[in-house]
Amino acid sequence: MASKSLSTAELTQIKIALHKLARNIWWTWNQHAQELFAELSPRSWQNLYHNPVAVLHEVSTYELGVRLLEPEFAARAKQVLADFDAYMSQSDTWIRREMPELAGKTIAYFSAEFGLHETLPIAAGGLGVLAGDHAKSASDLGLNFVGISLFYREGYFQQAINRDNWQTEYYSVLDPKSLPIEPVLDPSGEPLVCSLRVGAGSIYFQAWRINVGRCVIYLLDTNRQENEPAIRDLTLRVYGGDANTRISQEMLLGIGGVRLLRALGKQPNVFHMNEGHAAFLTLELMREKLADGISLDQSIEQTRRECIFTTHTPVPAGHDRFPSDLVQYAAGTFIGKLKLTLPQFMAFGRVNPEDLSEPFCMTVLALKCSRAANGVSELHGQVSREMWQSMYPGKKVSEVPIGHVTNGIHLAGWMKGSVRRFWLDRLAIGNGGKHDRHEYELINQSEFWNQILSADTVSDEEIWALRYRLRRELIEFVRRRISTSEHRPNGGFIEYDTLLDSDALTIGFARRFATYKRAPLIFDQLENIHKLVQDSQRTVQFIFAGKAHPRDDEGKKFIQKIVHLSKYSDLKGRLVFVENYDIHVARQMVAGCDIWLNNPRRPLEASGTSGMKITAHGGLNCSILDGWWREGYDGTNGFSIGDDSHPENIEEQDRRDSANLFKVLSEEIIPAFYNRDADGIPHEWIGRIRRSMATLAPQYNTWRMVQEYCRKYYQAE
Repeated sequence: MASKSLSTAELTQIKIALHKLARNIWWTWNQHAQELFAELSPRSWQNLYHNPVAVLHEVSTYELGVRLLEPEFAARAKQVLADFDAYMSQSDTWIRREMPELAGKTIAYFSAEFGLHETLPIAAGGLGVLAGDHAKSASDLGLNFVGISLFYREGYFQQAINRDNWQTEYYSVLDPKSLPIEPVLDPSGEPLVCSLRVGAGSIYFQAWRINVGRCVIYLLDTNRQENEPAIRDLTLRVYGGDANTRISQEMLLGIGGVRLLRALGKQPNVFHMNEGHAAFLTLELMREKLADGISLDQSIEQTRRECIFTTHTPVPAGHDRFPSDLVQYAAGTFIGKLKLTLPQFMAFGRVNPEDLSEPFCMTVLALKCSRAANGVSELHGQVSREMWQSMYPGKKVSEVPIGHVTNGIHLAGWMKGSVRRFWLDRLAIGNGGKHDRHEYELINQSEFWNQILSADTVSDEEIWALRYRLRRELIEFVRRRISTSEHRPNGGFIEYDTLLDSDALTIGFARRFATYKRAPLIFDQLENIHKLVQDSQRTVQFIFAGKAHPRDDEGKKFIQKIVHLSKYSDLKGRLVFVENYDIHVARQMVAGCDIWLNNPRRPLEASGTSGMKITAHGGLNCSILDGWWREGYDGTNGFSIGDDSHPENIEEQDRRDSANLFKVLSEEIIPAFYNRDADGIPHEWIGRIRRSMATLAPQYNTWRMVQEYCRKYYQAE
């Protein structure tokens, strides 16, 4: 038997390799690896956030060895490990083929959050998910990429809805030993410790390493005995605390991040700031140069050549600002190291340095100290140029040096495994329809997705069957999730078992409940929506999920309204709110929803990425022409709420958008979904699915996005 051919040494080698693989989140975009770990302990996999490190803690070394005596399981384990080794050692990466000049350069990417997987809940929203997807595609492309962030040991909050339908928050402590992270050690095997001075004392921090395929992200952690309790809690929560906590976190991220890289012997060629939270890194780079005897003017110019900046926030109020007294308290010692007066230091963060009442803005600092800056969609780039024109006297808006790179998603990480297999089996190019180990590259190509336009490649019937399967999986996921929540709707088990309808047009909305995203906008037409839901021949249903910031009571009111309607209105049973939104919930929703609803107040959605994730699953977007959808929509690949304009008056915009949303839903979406032939197939609807996949999937992904950063920003000096 095959099992007897495995020696004790081979078994030991495989066990060690599986533990190593568990601590490289490459498995988050490799379905075979996930299935292997899930099979070891299905219940642990389900209950422990799909975390292979936790699963291997549950499965003893002896049990793992015994499982590997099963020939078929051992063969699959060896294949997964071989695929991982091949990925890690791949030499013909995109970088080496297309941009070899970048092969020897290091890109340091600083972000206050990285959304990588539900196992690591250290992101608050889309900014972090974008950063995580950026890192994964950097690995796929072969870019020498190093991420810097903070280790929030209580992460972002867990959400529960109480009996008043109000969001409540609670926190769970993350145990590094049970996470896919590793401590960063010094040559003696002890934690590598760095420090910086903030306020009246020093902050000591260590770091944790996340292996992201071929790339690495370092998380800074102040939970050390040398620190006072308040300092130990500095990295407790994502965006936690007051302004003092915020500026201290941002000094740690920017200044501490550079110091960690230096302690590791790394000399990045490019420092990429993802939002202004990390902008203090520019001043630390200046401090280094001043310490080497370089003049202030030269240090500023040299630092600018090293730095680029991505802004995500299209409203002035969304940018971090700190008053001068707080800056003096937090950064006084650091200002002295720069040999600057407080007004000179504040000038780096002021649009008008002469205005001594103007607070210190992190975005202004980043813009002044970077050689290039960009927004995250075409419209957002335009809005950003208008917003910051006053920083560039004498320049027209069109001349303001802020470009754009439209965001994307990591397709391999967001596609359900079954969906990826479905398309690879039908659309793989060459080799008799077989695909090689570079499937993560294949699924990002236009040539791959263009085949979907032909019914000879995959029939309407197959696509419709796939959509039904995914919708059913989502509905059953929602039923399980709601039936096990702490505060259930009134009724018994049978109510959950019949919640939602697998035949109904399913509309999803899931994201941060920031008020500008207007989650309940569809219910401004409540009486009309009631009629649509009660139409037994052409019914619709809604699934909502998302978190409001703990201090955002207006966002919480939006959640309360939706939850109340789901329990006490005629929408009961056809409207649900899924608690505790995270990456896992998002993955289920983007796969199963027929329509992805996005109705922000334009132009406040800088880009948005959630709607990009439904394209490969056969869902369609219905969105305001804001952010990425303004570029992606072509009239045939989804639905538009209104036209390419918006009233300046907020009340008028809300009124018009509400009317347009109901109009497109009732006059375009529902008729197209329910227009079936004699066999029950909605050919017009499936035609839109084909167009959506062909035009959106190969364009709105981080495979394209990171390449664009490489060409436009990373390869420059």
